[in-house]
Amino acid sequence: MSYKLIKEKLDNNKLIILDGAMGSELEKNGAKMDKNLWCGTCSVEFPELVVKVHEDYIKAGADVITTNTYASTPISMRNYGMENSIKEFNQKSVQVAKKAIENSKKDIALAGSVSASGSYYKLGIKAMIPGFNEQLKILTDEGVDLIILEAMSSQADIVQTMIECSMKSNIPVWLSISCVIDDKTKKIMLGYNDTLDSPPEVYENFEKSLNKFIKLHKGPILIAHSDISVTGKAIDIAKKNFDGIIGAYPNVGFYEKPHWRSGDTIRPDDYLNEVKSWVKSGAQIVGGCCGVGTNLIESISVLKDN
Repeated sequence: MSYKLIKEKLDNNKLIILDGAMGSELEKNGAKMDKNLWCGTCSVEFPELVVKVHEDYIKAGADVITTNTYASTPISMRNYGMENSIKEFNQKSVQVAKKAIENSKKDIALAGSVSASGSYYKLGIKAMIPGFNEQLKILTDEGVDLIILEAMSSQADIVQTMIECSMKSNIPVWLSISCVIDDKTKKIMLGYNDTLDSPPEVYENFEKSLNKFIKLHKGPILIAHSDISVTGKAIDIAKKNFDGIIGAYPNVGFYEKPHWRSGDTIRPDDYLNEVKSWVKSGAQIVGGCCGVGTNLIESISVLKDN
């Protein structure tokens, strides 16, 4: 369990398979979603199911699995009166993921998810910084191999703040951001759309945002939690502006608190064809976000050159 093999593959232009959804897969396996922290409580309440989901992704071909810490951010947990459990929930998520890797007897890298969940713009940037730093420290101290800044759905200055906090990290850092198409201009924008009842959140031009981020962040940049129809176009823009490693892990379906609804599912063959096009455009890291389960990750694992 180390980043060495991942780095070797990336340096040699080989493909890395990331895991897929955590919340929706846990729910399929019988875990109860929390009304406030979604799947964030599962590492403590249903640890055996979290281990199983991680193991299922490893069996499906994932080279990297991600800690179940997206929803257990310090800022969210404090907001819901769970500040005394922040360290426990985040540490436990690393521990159960490590157990799954150990059980697999494979050289799998463990990514620690440091997310912007709960970091609402109205709180102000300064209020977010302690939470980002705290989660970064807990996950790094507990021994993850890399950090994924899951900044999707966030405005550009929140993303920049997360990057700045991560620059003190002594392990590799990946950045994931989300995109939408502006209905008026038809341009790719920083933003997100994951509910049925609300219009898309549209922030600013994606290319403009990207050029802000790459001044600070040199590690891989992944288009995440975005509709499949947007992902390919965003990859093209990223490849044109960024000479580093590009990746993608889109979502399928919509969020209906506290559940992720798969909606119109995509067949494994169709998902494979989409991912093939992204790889052709230059993506080196591919996987899935909300609604993308083990069957879809397995379908794309055939693209790996082992």
